[in-house]
Amino acid sequence: VQLQASGGGLVQAGGSLRLSCAASGIIFSINTMSWYRQTPGKERELVARILRSGGTNYVDPVKGRFTISRDDAKNTMYLQMNSLKPEDTAVYFCNAYRVDGFIRYDYWGQGTQVTVSS
Repeated sequence: VQLQASGGGLVQAGGSLRLSCAASGIIFSINTMSWYRQTPGKERELVARILRSGGTNYVDPVKGRFTISRDDAKNTMYLQMNSLKPEDTAVYFCNAYRVDGFIRYDYWGQGTQVTVSS
């Protein structure tokens, strides 16, 4: 599985951005796709995930502002980010994983920088 993230940029507080993550390869085997973010000196943290069933989960700081979705026809996952805050500034990574037996395989896209100015 290969993942290609895009859509980051510089935006003012209160603005919006939409991140995209295009997937290719053994896509049918993917269980869950997620967005993570990371700031310098901190661990990568989960932002949102979308299950194969279509169910979604969000971390509290982004609930009500971010929406994760996917377009299976385009093999692409999205993260719509509204009402952006300076604390949302980070490098955002898309992730997909599959499980084969008892082994989990994680795949990562390259990061895309999101900068929110105050």
